[in-house]
Amino acid sequence: MSLLDRRVRGFRLVDVVALALLIALVMSVYLAKTIAGRERTEIALVERQIAAEHDRIRLLKAEVSHLEQPNRIEKLSTGYLGLAPIAASREVTPEALPEIARREPKS
Repeated sequence: MSLLDRRVRGFRLVDVVALALLIALVMSVYLAKTIAGRERTEIALVERQIAAEHDRIRLLKAEVSHLEQPNRIEKLSTGYLGLAPIAASREVTPEALPEIARREPKS
């Protein structure tokens, strides 16, 4: 009587081992599929977060573009700080700087 012909409760030992392996294989495939489904859900969540962050970045860039408009900054500086462009008579060439420095009183 060989190991392949040995019977356990009316079934050959080879059949019982093959059934056990088949059940283990089915369970491992089910477990792998379940884990892959969870990971797929997590990946979808992260992709949605990335898309939301891209939208937020686009919105912030548009806001910065609006805030950095020269006309807007000029209006604010004139209205709140009383600043104005320098008059042409106050402009100096680089060659005249040493003379102006000598005229200024030193403190």
